[in-house]
Amino acid sequence: MELRQYMKVLRTRWVVIAALALLGVGVAAALTLSSTPQYASSARLFISTSASTDSLAFQGGQFSLQRVKSYADLLSGQEVARRVTEDLGLSESPRRLSTQISASSTPDTVILKLTVTDPDPKRATVLAAAVSKVFVAYVAELETPPGRDEATVKASVIDPASSSSSPISPNPKRNLVLGLIVGLLAGGGFAVLREALDTTIKSVQQLEPLVPAPVIGTISFDSNAVDTPLITAIDTYAPRAEAFRVLRTNLQFIDPDVQRKVFVITSSLPGEGKTTTAVNLALALAEGGESVVLVEGDLRRPKISEYLRLESAVGLTTVLIGKLPLKDAVQTTASEGLAVVTSGATPPNPAELLKSSAMSALIASLREQYDIVLIDAPPLLPVTDGALLAAQADGALLVVRHGKTTTDQVSLAVERLEAVGATPVGVIFNMTPAKGGDGYGYGYGYAPQPSATTTTKA
Repeated sequence: MELRQYMKVLRTRWVVIAALALLGVGVAAALTLSSTPQYASSARLFISTSASTDSLAFQGGQFSLQRVKSYADLLSGQEVARRVTEDLGLSESPRRLSTQISASSTPDTVILKLTVTDPDPKRATVLAAAVSKVFVAYVAELETPPGRDEATVKASVIDPASSSSSPISPNPKRNLVLGLIVGLLAGGGFAVLREALDTTIKSVQQLEPLVPAPVIGTISFDSNAVDTPLITAIDTYAPRAEAFRVLRTNLQFIDPDVQRKVFVITSSLPGEGKTTTAVNLALALAEGGESVVLVEGDLRRPKISEYLRLESAVGLTTVLIGKLPLKDAVQTTASEGLAVVTSGATPPNPAELLKSSAMSALIASLREQYDIVLIDAPPLLPVTDGALLAAQADGALLVVRHGKTTTDQVSLAVERLEAVGATPVGVIFNMTPAKGGDGYGYGYGYAPQPSATTTTKA
């Protein structure tokens, strides 16, 4: 992914990133509030050797430097903790007390620092003083050779146990900042991972290598489309209405030498908006002066009659089984130039009817009577009906829904068309973001400005 793609991920998935960042802060705050405050008391020890000459003193100093590292481990061991519990008469175990003791040495020095933490600041001071006292005696015991009374190395307390009124943990500010950073990193990582695994189509650039046909139209998402699906029911300058006029114009460039054309409008799966696209494209073509007939070829889930409020009992299936001539099944609409053949009764064998010679004859008859024949076909992947109809048309217009249709689904749909010798001649990118989407469905409106009325006072 390039930097531009990362920035796009941040813009599109900022809600997830913000939510995880807030979650990180919330978890950090909860842990901070539930944590028991810990106080620390520290003391410093000086490790020395007894030497009579300068050379021996130098060797003793080097010996002390080596010993300091070992003493740091001894301080946090259970033996020192055991002696402290005995000395103070504590009830807690030496193992538990040893977890409260830590030690560190200053590099290239013989200074040893011990720190004791405890929820009680006074108790931390008492424990640190006791550890210092016990350790001094312990070193003297360890470093006294057998048969001698004086230790070769001794530890001396140079800074007694300190006291503190402020806890060293938890640190609210640090914890909240760390929680925020972890949340942001987790949110950013999740967003990038989700984007990398997301195969839905979100741009025209993704469609170009998948379909051997150009994108001839992008229809931006309109939240009012559910209540008013037809462009005849919205303002004539609305972005959605203008998008279908652009689609109408681009459709004219497909096989410009062919005067009468038959197109199948289909999609990969249900729910991509193919039927509303077919109806609105037919309305836009009729509005542009074309003689158009819209055929409801989706015999499984017919919707055109519902959108246009036409009779659905008599239609395509009635003609195909020979119960009615075609001219009697064609219904007129309120839009001049647009005729419709609804589905008719739902048959038990849609595929057989659609690939019959009667269907071929019906398409040929409609081609002679109208400038453009649009057939609303079922989706390609669930059933074979759409591919069978596309094989009898001049080409298929494939509707792809932004953010829902995947690259695999589009590829399979194209394969279904090509398997029957059908040709995808155009792609309609549907429900693209109203603003700033890569599908170019920006939703810009260009309505005329209302004329300003001026009044003149006499």
